[in-house]
Amino acid sequence: MAERVVAERMIQQVHAARVGGDLVGLCRLFADRGRFEIVGASADKPIAIRATSIEELRPWLAMMVKVFRLSDYRLLSLVVEWPRATAHWRTDIYSKVTGATVPTELIDLMELSENRILSYVEFFAPR
Repeated sequence: MAERVVAERMIQQVHAARVGGDLVGLCRLFADRGRFEIVGASADKPIAIRATSIEELRPWLAMMVKVFRLSDYRLLSLVVEWPRATAHWRTDIYSKVTGATVPTELIDLMELSENRILSYVEFFAPR
């Protein structure tokens, strides 16, 4: 039961930091050698990001925070099989580059320790 509480807290923190545009908060959640991947499709092209350390991850997170604003966040489901957790969520993503807001469906697959994200793989698609 305690492991589920830890997983729920970490997912709440990472999603709150994403929605809030909190780069420092996001970086603080990842292990130094944490793995980060995003795979998905925008309206016109596929997107893939991969980082294997906080040094590689920080510039990607900085770009995401700078370019995209998230709103209307909803966590739809959460499955915890410690140390793994899967979160299904929806949000509207506004691009400061294009000026468009896209309703988006996301799935996060995470591997957690007691206080850090070891692996974070996110799949997304416009709704």
